[in-house]
Amino acid sequence: MQFEGEHLFIGQLGHFLTILAFVASLLSTIGYFTSAYKTDLTEKSSWLRFSRIAFITQIIAVLAIFVIIYNICSHHYFEYMYAYKHASKELEAKYLLACIWEGQEGSFLLWALSHSILGLFIMRKAKEWEAPVMTVVSFAQFFLLLMMLGIYVGQVRIGSSLFTLTRNEINGPIFSQPNYLTFIKDGVGLNVLLRNYWMVIHPPILFLGFASTIIPFGYAYAGLQTKRFGNWVKPALPWALFSACVLGVGIMMGGKWAYESLSFGGYWAWDPVENASLVPWMILVAGIHTMVIYNATGHSLKASYLFAFLTLAFVLYSTFLTKTGILGDSSVHSFTDPGKATNILIGLFVAVFTFPPLILLLINGKKIPQEIKEEKTDTREFWMFIGALVMFIAAMFIIGKTSIPVYNKIFGSKLAQPEDVEFSYNKVIIMVTIIIGFLTAITQYFKYKQTPSGLLLKKIALPTLVAAGITLLLAIFYPFTYTKQGTGFLIAIYVAAFASIYAVVANAAYIFSGLKGNLKAAGGSVAHFGFALMIVGILISSANKEVISNSNVNGIMFPAGTDPMTRQKDNPQDNLTVIRQVPVKMGNYEVTYLKIR
Repeated sequence: MQFEGEHLFIGQLGHFLTILAFVASLLSTIGYFTSAYKTDLTEKSSWLRFSRIAFITQIIAVLAIFVIIYNICSHHYFEYMYAYKHASKELEAKYLLACIWEGQEGSFLLWALSHSILGLFIMRKAKEWEAPVMTVVSFAQFFLLLMMLGIYVGQVRIGSSLFTLTRNEINGPIFSQPNYLTFIKDGVGLNVLLRNYWMVIHPPILFLGFASTIIPFGYAYAGLQTKRFGNWVKPALPWALFSACVLGVGIMMGGKWAYESLSFGGYWAWDPVENASLVPWMILVAGIHTMVIYNATGHSLKASYLFAFLTLAFVLYSTFLTKTGILGDSSVHSFTDPGKATNILIGLFVAVFTFPPLILLLINGKKIPQEIKEEKTDTREFWMFIGALVMFIAAMFIIGKTSIPVYNKIFGSKLAQPEDVEFSYNKVIIMVTIIIGFLTAITQYFKYKQTPSGLLLKKIALPTLVAAGITLLLAIFYPFTYTKQGTGFLIAIYVAAFASIYAVVANAAYIFSGLKGNLKAAGGSVAHFGFALMIVGILISSANKEVISNSNVNGIMFPAGTDPMTRQKDNPQDNLTVIRQVPVKMGNYEVTYLKIR
């Protein structure tokens, strides 16, 4: 049958380019891997040129795929399933762009595009590290493009294509007619909650952060592959800092989006997918500190390897949690189940980038140089390592609780989260906050290798008094009102507030007294200052949160139930139905529902 009005060529071109990018990424992986092991300089250079050509080919193909799928969505070619599911005629241009990464396939495309951009920088800047690092990047591209392939092997479809036709995916009588497109008046479009400017900017930043974690991973692999066990840390550290910065910004953007659109009652609800993005960042921050320790003292090299490998491993594990649908009943962020074949591919992606590197690290463990001398407790490196260890343990606690649905799926168990899920996290993380706050405040006043006796107390006396004074003023003039979990937890919040304020004051004092205001040398202190200031803001805002709907008695109360977001029992007055154009009182405000944006 000849169907009318279909734009088939553009989809066929997109599918061809997907296959081309897939093949090019495979050839690039093989070429870079071979080049990394060649000792003859002529052969090495020849394989390197071949690999670069292959990788640039896949970059061009991925860029072209992105342009094609945007063209399909923006022109409302609803003969393509992806445009029908995610685009609609009323969407603005920015949301037509955002609908590309709303679906599974588009999010993989965004990830592959990020890898392509990062790969260009590695090819230009990595020099002798290019071959082993790009082996890893190209291999990751191979997996991402495999999951976008959408070709059949027998009865099994490998990956899911952006360019499948709607008539091949949906059974319906209209698809037996040659003019079926005249019956499709519009597409489904973006979910209402996703029609927000954060949908345009948050996912690209977050995926760039995810993608960039492969660079420290690649350098760590290169260190083992080339037997230059400690040399990789110096070139990897700037990339680790870049990755932590971008991923951290992406997570904060997500928190702001949640505050505006998802009715969490705040910016963080310990949602499983939120947790899955936070854990790699925490491990990466731990790794940055061990890398700094190694550069300064020669200690913590094995820990640096471990954290570099685990950061990417948990990025991929978060992908598994999000994209396989295993969290579909416990998170609003989760995609639906993409099918058994794709789930197997995602699981294989996680396994390949988790277990072989750890096994390689174990095999080479005895060859990795380490300082035999025991670290003293009065040194900066000792307390930096303790801080990194605390961050890592906290990350393992978070991912352990988040993975309960995975345990139940694998082992058939019936484990359940506690009634108050949010507090089950908070009561542990508040202690972590206290420890990290104090360590962030005082550790920089120690010296590497040995600290002169009495120096520490002399340096931290004034910041301690100032922080105590600020905390006291805060308690008097803006006291915390969070009494829901009792006096003990309220005291813990005050201690955490003091520790965080202490970190802010101590870091500011160190910048201006210890470093004489030299901001070029104060990167760590500036980062600690900003992080601590953010924690102060989180504590103050969260500990004084007020549900203003409780003051309204005229709205229509929802029946009390369980919040699907937090799995906590609702107060029936926490959420009220208001009638359009009818003003209602909310705390000190008068609210009128006018219309849906």
